[in-house]
Amino acid sequence: MRRMVLDADAAYLAVKARDARFDGRLFVGVTSTGVYCRPVCRVRMPRRENCRFFETRAQAEGAAFRPCLKCRPEIAPGLSAMDSSQQLAEVAARQIAHAVHAGEALPLPALAAGLGVTDRHLRRIFQSAHGVSPHAYLDTQRLLLAKQLLTDTALPVTQVALASGFGSLRRFNAAFAGHYRLAPTALRKARLDARAPRALLRLAYRPPYDHAALLAFFTARQLGGVEAVDGLELRRTLGWTHQGRRLHGWLACRFVPARHEVHVQAAPALAPVLGAVLQAVRQTLDLDADPARIDPVLATVPGPLREGLRLPGAMDGFELAVRVILGQQVTVKAARTLTARLVARFGAPVQTPWPDLMLIFPDAATLAAASADALGSLGIVRQRVRALQALAAAVAGGRLALHRAAPLDATLAALRALPGVGEWTAQLIAMRALAWPDAWPPADLGLMNALGTREPRQVATRAEAWRPWRAYAVMKLWHLQENTP
Repeated sequence: MRRMVLDADAAYLAVKARDARFDGRLFVGVTSTGVYCRPVCRVRMPRRENCRFFETRAQAEGAAFRPCLKCRPEIAPGLSAMDSSQQLAEVAARQIAHAVHAGEALPLPALAAGLGVTDRHLRRIFQSAHGVSPHAYLDTQRLLLAKQLLTDTALPVTQVALASGFGSLRRFNAAFAGHYRLAPTALRKARLDARAPRALLRLAYRPPYDHAALLAFFTARQLGGVEAVDGLELRRTLGWTHQGRRLHGWLACRFVPARHEVHVQAAPALAPVLGAVLQAVRQTLDLDADPARIDPVLATVPGPLREGLRLPGAMDGFELAVRVILGQQVTVKAARTLTARLVARFGAPVQTPWPDLMLIFPDAATLAAASADALGSLGIVRQRVRALQALAAAVAGGRLALHRAAPLDATLAALRALPGVGEWTAQLIAMRALAWPDAWPPADLGLMNALGTREPRQVATRAEAWRPWRAYAVMKLWHLQENTP
C-alpha cells in the first residue's frame, strides 16, 4: 500500500483545521453517518473515534462510504504525477479517468494489453498503489462524474448515464442506488436550479495558487476570436469531436479564490462532452498540482519564490501543438500573428455571449486537408508548413493522441519522428498538452537568458536539481525573464 499522507491523529487535526492544502490528498469517512468528506467540509466536526481516513475517493467508496452532498468530493483536486517515470498503476489510473470523462469504453483487458502487462499483473500493482481494484476505481470515476453532472447541470438523467459510461439507464440507476443509497432523480430534485439553461460546474484546487502568473501567461498569448482573459475569468471557444460529430461551443472559467475553486460555465452544445471538458479544464489550469511538493523545489530556482505557480495546460492538445510549431524561432507576438491568420482562414464560426469570441480553432482533419500553398500564403515558412501537415495527418488519422493520458515515451517518439519537430518542440508539447511536470525544452533562449548562459549543457546540468518538477522551473524562469526590465 502507499504511505498515508498523514498519520491518523495528524489527519484528524488537518480535518479539524479544514486545511485546504490536503484537499484531494485526504478524505475522512464518518462511521456514524456512512458519509465521507473532503478535509475542507463545513459540516459539524465528527468525533475522533468515528473517523476513518483515506488517500483517495475510491478507497473511501470501497469501504462502503458514500460522498458528502455538501462538500462534494467529486470536485476535489486530483493527484499530480511525481515524476516522468510514472508508476504503471498511475498511468493506468490516468487512462481510466480519461476514458470515463471522454465517454469512451475502456475494457480492462485492453488497458492491460496497451500497458504491456497481463490482467493479473495490472490488478495486483493497481491494488497495491491505489488500495482498490481497477474495476472499483473505474466504478468510482463513473459514479462521481454522474453525481457532478446531476448536481451542476440540467442534463436529462438518461444523458448523464450515457455520459458517465453506463450502457443503460437501468444499470446506472442500480449502481447509483447501490453505492449512494439514493436514486439519481432524488439528487436532481434537490437542486433549486435544475432548469438552468447553462451548466455551471465547480472544480476545486489546493492553495496557494498564483492566479496572476497563470492569467498573465494566457493574456500574453490570447488568440483574438478564440480566447480572452477578463479579470479572473478565462473565456474561449471550443470544438470537440463526439461520436464522429463535431460540436462547437464556448466556456468561461472564473477563479473564486475565497473558495479555492474555479466555476465553469459551458455552452449547451457541449453538454454531451462535459465530463471531457472538465478534465481538460483541470489540465489547462493545473488544478491537480500540489504546491506542498512543488514549491520547495522552486525555492532553489533563481528568482523570488512565487508560491502556487502553475503549469499552463491546453484545452485541445492538437491546437497547442500547432501553436508551438508556429512559435518556433519567433517571438510570442509573431506566433500570435501567424496563428490568428490560420484561424481566420480555416476556423469555423460559432455564436457566443461575447462579440470578441466568434471562431473555433481548426481541427486536425481541416488542416490535414489544407494545401501547402494555402498554408504558405499565410506567411508560414515551408519547413513549418510540412510540420503542420504531418502533425495534422497523424492526429486526424488516429496515430497520435495529445492529452494527459497519452503514453509519454511513445508520444514523444512519434512527435520527434515528424518533419520539422525537434526536441524543443516535442518537450513544449509534452509540458503543456501531456501535462508532463518534468519536461525541459533544451536550448530555450528564455531559459538561457534567465540563467545567464548560452551553453545548453550548462543549463541542462543545472536543471537536474529541479527534477521531477523541471516544467514548473521553466515557468518560473520564463516569468522572471518577462518581468526583468
